[in-house]
Amino acid sequence: MEATPSRKRLMDTSKLKKFAQYARRSLRDQVSTKLALVLSAGSAARREHPQAVKGLEQAIADSNPDQVTERVAYTWFNRFCALRFMDVNRYTRIGIVSPAEGQFQPELLAEAKMGHLDEDMVPAKTRQHIADLLAGRSPSHDPQGEAYRLLVVAACNAWHQAMPFLFQRIDDYTELLMPDDLLSGNSILAYTREAMTPDACEDVEVIGWLYQFYISEKKDAVFEGLKNNQKITPANIPAATQLFTPHWIVRYLVDNSLGRLWLLNRPGSRLAEQMSYYIPPEKSETDFLQINGPEDIKVCDPACGSGHMLTYAFDLLYAIYEEEGYDAAEIPEKILTHNLYGIELDERAGELAAFALTMKARARQRRFFNKRIKPHITVLEKVSFAREELSDYMSAVGRDLFTHGLHETLQQFSEADNFGSLIRPQVGNVADVLATLQAKDMAGNLFLAETHQRVLSVLRMAEALSQRYAVVVANPPYMGGKGMNPRLSAWLKENYEPVKTDLFSAFVVRNLELALPKGQLGFMTPFVWMFISSYEKLRAILIDQKTITSLIQLEYSGFDGATVPICTFTVENAHKPDFRGGYVRLSDFRGADQQGPRALEIIQAARKVGK
Repeated sequence: MEATPSRKRLMDTSKLKKFAQYARRSLRDQVSTKLALVLSAGSAARREHPQAVKGLEQAIADSNPDQVTERVAYTWFNRFCALRFMDVNRYTRIGIVSPAEGQFQPELLAEAKMGHLDEDMVPAKTRQHIADLLAGRSPSHDPQGEAYRLLVVAACNAWHQAMPFLFQRIDDYTELLMPDDLLSGNSILAYTREAMTPDACEDVEVIGWLYQFYISEKKDAVFEGLKNNQKITPANIPAATQLFTPHWIVRYLVDNSLGRLWLLNRPGSRLAEQMSYYIPPEKSETDFLQINGPEDIKVCDPACGSGHMLTYAFDLLYAIYEEEGYDAAEIPEKILTHNLYGIELDERAGELAAFALTMKARARQRRFFNKRIKPHITVLEKVSFAREELSDYMSAVGRDLFTHGLHETLQQFSEADNFGSLIRPQVGNVADVLATLQAKDMAGNLFLAETHQRVLSVLRMAEALSQRYAVVVANPPYMGGKGMNPRLSAWLKENYEPVKTDLFSAFVVRNLELALPKGQLGFMTPFVWMFISSYEKLRAILIDQKTITSLIQLEYSGFDGATVPICTFTVENAHKPDFRGGYVRLSDFRGADQQGPRALEIIQAARKVGK
């Protein structure tokens, strides 16, 4: 069981920040150098991997060299950090990027030098190539380095079966652009091991911190551009709006949404004993969302980032299942199958969220990797169709399926990278339509097979955005009108006119739509909506149509990374005018490491006196 908040060791993030920022610069430089080498006329890559080079050139044509460099660098950063985390926690059979105790080289390479190669992980042809390199039979200026690179690629491909969302099969230009130096004392892996110590890897929260710090310099550049009136483009929205939620705020939000819902349905539950930030209602309640059992509780974070809200929700759900008497071996699978849903704009953050949930499940179930369960993390991507393309597709699958709502929905994701979870799918029966189209075999249609896959992709995104959830928790993106690109600004005025002032206010309204009636919600947002006239309509929605069940107002710069004054609050998706919520004001208490303990102290003191 996770440590209680009062005992939870505060993670030393300074070393992680220094490492992640260095890693981004270093990896970008190395990938950029490899890119120039691979694309040079007469390069070895052109002779030996012509299809991969062709794919690389197409990727550059579709975007630009800098974006390709950024994407590949980030891919390797994610993988190296994931492998290190699994090594430290002994989830790998052999250390992939970590040396055995008392050794200096990665255990995987040390074993290969002794002739021990995992036949299940390393293909026969690759095993022979590695053996030849290490025996000096294959010419190479760096035989050990080349052999180790082949081993890492094989390891990543082996993890594809258990975690395809993070370890896509590497048989393209991603491998060609892999950094060369992985073994020296100044290699990226050496710095990864130094930063990701065993203490740091005790909690998968480390992955979220690394993610925030990795993109922090890009975020700074975006905000510097705002000073020169440069609007935030869709490509920069993730970097500009991502903010890692402090652990105590995560606990407060989940305790008072998911935990509150369960305690309403099971007033005799002992769950409150481990929910240190739970603020109980002043009076017992009889009117609430009825839940038959834990499998009925769908929890969604529609801006999930690297999954911090969801990983703590996993812990609380595990306790709920235990309390209900479920077999411990079945609980992790049930949680990821029935309960947790994340929606994210940034592909890399979505991969990390899925990885974090998988690690939570593996920590509880030794054989979890064998189950091949993919967490419900939906990454929103822009998908567009030509008019003639859709017309041909409709003729092929049957025009009776194509209602006006479906046709509209297929057009709604052409700017998904700009609008994200704010999109309201127009199709009414998306699950049925998706099931029907998934059953269609379009593989033999040369011209429409790819269209079919994009249609299915849109419907999967629409399904995630059309469901209603018992619990919705989020740290939504913050962006005022000054930073919005013209298209986003116009779209908000058209679709969210009453709350167009800031992205977060539109997200609050959208999240209320995603929640079931009487569902529980939690938010961390700027606290300006409580006072400023431009947020009057949002206040009216929350006060006159919904019920604020609790609220904590933080001091300015209340934690590391906060650049605006923050509040965090919970809401019931129903209007209960006689309900008295719990309110905590921390404006007289400063310090990034003190806000959480101070909130905890106040909440627990209030419990003792029954307030």
